[in-house]
Amino acid sequence: MSDIALSPSAAARVAAIAARQAKPAILRLSVDGGGCAGFQYRFELADAVAEDDAVAREDGVTLVVDPISLDLVRGSTVDFVESLGGAAFQVANPNAASGCGCGTSFSI
Repeated sequence: MSDIALSPSAAARVAAIAARQAKPAILRLSVDGGGCAGFQYRFELADAVAEDDAVAREDGVTLVVDPISLDLVRGSTVDFVESLGGAAFQVANPNAASGCGCGTSFSI
């Protein structure tokens, strides 16, 4: 089992966004302090994989997480969910003790 995983729906969405922006299909997940529950997830396209990144691959798309953020999201799966409230990347994080309604913030 890897430290982090990317769902097929998230991989497809990253591939589409990367193609539209003419960038590599590399999604970086990082964790910042803040948000309504203490920490918040941040997603961005990356140009390259750093030497110390944790890496997960799905359908030709790469998910990378820096070592500090990995401590907070180890065992998580990044998914892309479309609902009535909109479409967004979400993190199913087994380490989060609580979250918030927006799904982008959590506490340990």
